[in-house]
Amino acid sequence: MNNDSSSHSTDISFSVPFKHRLRVTDDIAGSDFDVLADLVRESNSNSRARILLVGEEAVSEHVTKLENQLRQCSDVDLVAPAELLAGGEAIKNNEHVLRMLLDRINDHGLDRRSYVVAVGGGAMLDAVGFATAIAHRGIRLIRLPSTVLAQADSGVGVKNAINYFAKKNWVGTFAVPWAVINDTSLLTTLPDRDYVSGFSEAVKVSLLKDSAEFDWLCDNATRIRNREISAAKHAIGRSCQLHLRHITEGGDPFESEEARPLDFGHWSAHRLEPLTQYKIRHGEAVGIGVAIDCMYSSIKFGFPESDALRVCECLSNLGIGLWHEAIRPIDRLMQGLEEFRQHLGGRLTITMLQGVGDPINVHEIDSDAMKIAIEKIEAIGVG
Repeated sequence: MNNDSSSHSTDISFSVPFKHRLRVTDDIAGSDFDVLADLVRESNSNSRARILLVGEEAVSEHVTKLENQLRQCSDVDLVAPAELLAGGEAIKNNEHVLRMLLDRINDHGLDRRSYVVAVGGGAMLDAVGFATAIAHRGIRLIRLPSTVLAQADSGVGVKNAINYFAKKNWVGTFAVPWAVINDTSLLTTLPDRDYVSGFSEAVKVSLLKDSAEFDWLCDNATRIRNREISAAKHAIGRSCQLHLRHITEGGDPFESEEARPLDFGHWSAHRLEPLTQYKIRHGEAVGIGVAIDCMYSSIKFGFPESDALRVCECLSNLGIGLWHEAIRPIDRLMQGLEEFRQHLGGRLTITMLQGVGDPINVHEIDSDAMKIAIEKIEAIGVG
């Protein structure tokens, strides 16, 4: 008998438990501050929680109020004045912010039981999340998303990245945040354009997972556009829960498989953003991408054209445009399919729809049919 263990092959499957903490508040820097305090007390019962506060300039007033609360909290050691950063996609287009954050983490001696509390939009949270994921192989990150898009979708995600080689999210990690706090007060300062465009992700996830929610969004799109808070909170809350359930209930959160259903409509959106030098908002690009793929699904997979037109109407009623001049020439936009394949790895896998709540994965795209779909969206969006 050969007892030399080196001659054997060993494959052992194992899993690592994660906990995803989501809290919903109305005034985290005021009456709801204890929600944040309780999160950092959870595993620091014998010592003060060391915290670096990072905030986006657009919500500086909220950040200042939160900083004052943290300074007055006996369970917290705020290691430095709040670090204010610019927001928007530009923050991800180079390594400047990433390196600055790593410097701050090192300068203040933060460790794996320390916290970075980040208040900002999705792009800013991506960059900060990447820094916290790679410092010491992981510092606890508490996200306070300040945009509709981030509260409805990316804030509860497990992805962090910066852009590289003029490609979106080319350098990044998967890392589960310590906690996410969706605070309603953070949305009040958003310009209308940023406010409404974030609901494209709510439309997207409802098309994939909840036909009743899609009907509700169609019926209430104008209320949302008019910033009626009850309608907005419902849409954000349901979208967030659908995304969170996908992540935590066997939805391949680290994208080890071929399919990436939550990126429905994103192959063209991720291409369109750099084509416009990121002048188009991510939510706006996703809205266009969802409309295109719904129309393509109606041509190729039996998705009712009436539903594709309902999607277009819903997005329009939300205040999300359906066209951008950078889409032409169409062949240039179509290069996004190969970039999408490379980003995921392996063969091309794109999620399409047979019906509302009935997604399918396809591995080939009919270029002629896709061009027809895009031209139909152009006619609706421009016409």
